[in-house]
Amino acid sequence: MSYRFNKIYVLLLLLSLVLSTYFVYQIAKSPYIGALTTIKDGQVIITEVEPNTWSKEVGIEKGDIVLKIDDSDPLSKYTVTHLESVEQIKNLTIKKETGEIIKYEVDFLLDNQFVFQVIIPLIVYFLSVYCSIFIYKSNRDSNKKSAIFLILFLLTISLAYLSAGGSARGDVFSRYLNLAFFLLTPILYLHFIYFYFKEMSNVWFGKKFLWISYSIIIINVLVEILIPFGPFLSIRRPLNLFSFLFLSLLVLSVMTVGHKKVSYRTQKYIIRVLIISNLLAFLPALLFYVIPYAFFGIQIFSPVILASFLIIIPFSLVYQFLATKIYDIEFIVGRVRYYALLAIVPAIIATLITLTLKTGDPLIYTTRIFIIIYVIFLSTFYLKEVFDFRFKLVRISEKYNYQHSIFKYTQKLRIANSIDQVILELKSVILEMMLVTEAKLFILDRNQNIVYISEDAVNNSIYDRYEKHIKEATMEIAKVVQFDKGFALNIGETQSKHYLLVCTSKINTPKLTRDEISCLKALAYYTNVTLENFLKLEEMMERVEIYQSEGNNPTWLSRVMYSIEEKQRSNLAKDLHDSVLQDLISLKRQLEVAAIEMESSPDKSINYMKDVQDNLIKVIATTRETCNELRPQILYDLGLDKALEKLIGQYKDLTSINIKLNIGNLSLPTDIEIQLNLYRISQELLNNAVKHSQAEHILLMLVSIKDRIVLHYEDDGVGTDEKSIFNKHESMGLSGIRERVKLLNGNMDVYE
Repeated sequence: MSYRFNKIYVLLLLLSLVLSTYFVYQIAKSPYIGALTTIKDGQVIITEVEPNTWSKEVGIEKGDIVLKIDDSDPLSKYTVTHLESVEQIKNLTIKKETGEIIKYEVDFLLDNQFVFQVIIPLIVYFLSVYCSIFIYKSNRDSNKKSAIFLILFLLTISLAYLSAGGSARGDVFSRYLNLAFFLLTPILYLHFIYFYFKEMSNVWFGKKFLWISYSIIIINVLVEILIPFGPFLSIRRPLNLFSFLFLSLLVLSVMTVGHKKVSYRTQKYIIRVLIISNLLAFLPALLFYVIPYAFFGIQIFSPVILASFLIIIPFSLVYQFLATKIYDIEFIVGRVRYYALLAIVPAIIATLITLTLKTGDPLIYTTRIFIIIYVIFLSTFYLKEVFDFRFKLVRISEKYNYQHSIFKYTQKLRIANSIDQVILELKSVILEMMLVTEAKLFILDRNQNIVYISEDAVNNSIYDRYEKHIKEATMEIAKVVQFDKGFALNIGETQSKHYLLVCTSKINTPKLTRDEISCLKALAYYTNVTLENFLKLEEMMERVEIYQSEGNNPTWLSRVMYSIEEKQRSNLAKDLHDSVLQDLISLKRQLEVAAIEMESSPDKSINYMKDVQDNLIKVIATTRETCNELRPQILYDLGLDKALEKLIGQYKDLTSINIKLNIGNLSLPTDIEIQLNLYRISQELLNNAVKHSQAEHILLMLVSIKDRIVLHYEDDGVGTDEKSIFNKHESMGLSGIRERVKLLNGNMDVYE
């Protein structure tokens, strides 16, 4: 345990306890009067009476003259002369506009003000303390500055709310602390963000923002202390409100910049949650009190009531500590934004109609209001369905286009040629859509025993940690089982196996929304159908091998094999007929002519026989080349690099094309089938160049980049139409190349 961290936390907790006790005492010893005053011609006049306060309850009105406070001259009261309010009193003597003089005795009143100034602030305080305990326990060994500032922020925001009651009652000490605490909340939050991301080596703003903010707080407190007189309230209050508004906007702008600058999705999500939760906590106070009062001198709602929204911050943090899965706040905000947009027009219509339906009969007025509101609600619900269907307005609330992702995934499934490629594409689309950073494949048998597990998943012990959830996902296809840091998805089943994808993150992920669950289920169903097709093909191939090993082929298999064998024989016969056989027939005729001429002209026949010998050598070379095309023996004996060098040498001997081969950075794959396919692709490219391109220079390059092999071919030939290149009958060679590339799980691009 870090002694320093422990000491700081204990001091902060004790100090907050002392201050909270003091504030509660100041609130409890006298009710909130809620009467604002002004001094005119030596008289104290009531200028405003707040609703739901003691003054309103007893009947004090605007314009009443205060004759005495606690049986003394009201000008001797500190709250009247310095704060322009009537507070901390036992009795009050008022002169009405009618001349009537009334003396009011102040009694304790359990009203709304007590709820908003005592009960709710205490709840916020205890929630903040409760949350600080969790932060302390999880960080006491690390001594992180971010943890200290987060605790300080939570305690400060709760004390700021709690001190508001004492400040409203005219307690000077509470007033100074209330001002300091409220101005400190945004800057302490900014300080926490600074150290939190600095500890993750990702800082996007400097300390100058912090020092500027602290200087603003000092200026406000000095103004409050040095200018304590009532006439200067018109300067102090706007200064305080503008300062708070500036600091709040500064925090929001810094967080927005940070959201753009951080690169990791998990960090972006944390920033979004922090921005949204703080907007929900501070925005009501900014919109309905700070901005209206700072610019227009009015307040739409009481600041004491608006400050109750601050409970969102500690409550959300406590909820995240207690819950293994939190709600997706972005989805919730998206829905609220969508419904807020829909509610604007009905709210305006309802307000206008309500203002025009006033009548003297309360029963008729109430009936009219009910009918109008009912009709507006009914029309709104109906129009919502129309707009959702025709204009897809519901997409305003979506944070991702799930339909497009499903469509894109199905398009990729069409060109997939193996189970591995299907799983790879599924992982890609899920990692792109969901707030997870890893997706691992697990294969279990019908007894829920592991058949296959990703190697990196073994290292991370994912199965050991989430074994229960993974096994639960085997209950049905497309079943989604959520846990604290992700979810398990059943993507397919066979008669003997379950295929599961376990997606995890480094942080606790939010609960999946209904749109996300529907999308995952759709992806799983598509994947299951594709897996079934591939598995059936693999099963058929395994059966074929078994039939061949047993020598007991079924009729359909024999028919297919004979058909393939006959096609291969036909192609070989065609090649031999067009090349070797024609050369041998020519040699036969040359030998017949030589035999006839040998008797008449021996010298001439000798030269003739030499020509026959040269032609025979060419036939042998052609035969060897044909055999090499059928099976390049050097590839099996010495590898792909030597085979390609020999192939290039042969083409250089046969043509005048300058061919350059670059295989210096090639790491040979261990699979001989991959080497053979790369050799055939290179061979076909060179054949096409010789037959069609009219090229003078060719570059063939094979390089290894990480776990992939890149084959690059280019020439300076005449080129062709890129769009129709695979549609021509003459392009069977390129079509074959494309099929071989697909077989290797690769991509083929053609540029002119």
